[in-house]
Amino acid sequence: MKNIFGVILSLSLCVASSSFAESSNSVADKIPETTVGSAITPSETTKTEENTNQVNIEELKAKAETGDIDALLNLGYIYLYGTNGVNTNYKQALAYYEAAAGKGSAVAYNNLGSLYFSGIGTNVDYPKAIHFFEEAAKLGSHDAAVNLAIIYLGNDSDKKDYEKIIGLLNSAEPDNNIAKYLLGYCYFKGFHVEQDNAKAFQLIKTAADGNYDEAQYMLADFYVHGIGAPKNYTKAVDYLQKATEQGNAAAATELADILSLGKAYPKDIKKAHMLYNIASVWGNKDAGEKRDALESHLAIEDLLAVQAEAENYKPQPSKETTFVRQTYGNSLKVYIDSNIKTDDTQK
Repeated sequence: MKNIFGVILSLSLCVASSSFAESSNSVADKIPETTVGSAITPSETTKTEENTNQVNIEELKAKAETGDIDALLNLGYIYLYGTNGVNTNYKQALAYYEAAAGKGSAVAYNNLGSLYFSGIGTNVDYPKAIHFFEEAAKLGSHDAAVNLAIIYLGNDSDKKDYEKIIGLLNSAEPDNNIAKYLLGYCYFKGFHVEQDNAKAFQLIKTAADGNYDEAQYMLADFYVHGIGAPKNYTKAVDYLQKATEQGNAAAATELADILSLGKAYPKDIKKAHMLYNIASVWGNKDAGEKRDALESHLAIEDLLAVQAEAENYKPQPSKETTFVRQTYGNSLKVYIDSNIKTDDTQK
């Protein structure tokens, strides 16, 4: 099972109390990315109802002594991230989450799984982390179900329980965009489910409309090739543009391909050059050569202008995309693709 732990950057923590709900971007900065990525999963946070600076720590501790689950979770959060004038104390955070888990809190079980997985406040203990995720999933945590599914997909054992993995994704799918995207990709590939492009399209579209960049890139490909929906180049370009704005190099390159050819969409050599330029910087190996090939088609003043535009281009990833990248890596579909390759090898 060791391979997965070198692939996943971290697993998601979540917050149940409204007093401590923050955006995933702000929370992610408080703990090193190599341990925990984003600390809040959007589906399990609620709207902020009061300023966290107004919280009385002693009152919270008094409530926690009585076994109040919200107080225990809030104190776990405070000590984990060092808010409200309290110094970070991972061991104390762990203790409060353990107490909340003892009261049957799914959020606490999921957070304990993340802490043991990453070795925060304790030694790394993968079996214990998986146990806590399993308990959280049983109690209805969709975030824990996704964590488990990805762990199981990354397990390098030849004997994987794919039925259990699909079951976990199905259980989390109703309100979890990560589960929607992974399940949609399973239907697209026919990965341990009956291949169904219509289902794949609907699930991936929902994840794309939830501002996940890889889903936007995948959905654009569906529109280009008429997979699960009629061909629609306008919508394809729209979703490629959205993914590009989030810093997706593959989307930027494909959008540039479309604009440079001018067959499926009006030609725009200047924008294509700019897109190839930024995609090259973002790591696409082919984009640089394609950019250079377009230079002879541009007047010098246009070339200088689009070079300046590329230099000043700043991607703005959404909270959803930032969360996925910090927690699971730059791609979710790689977890499915790696298993497809393994299955093909074994046949």
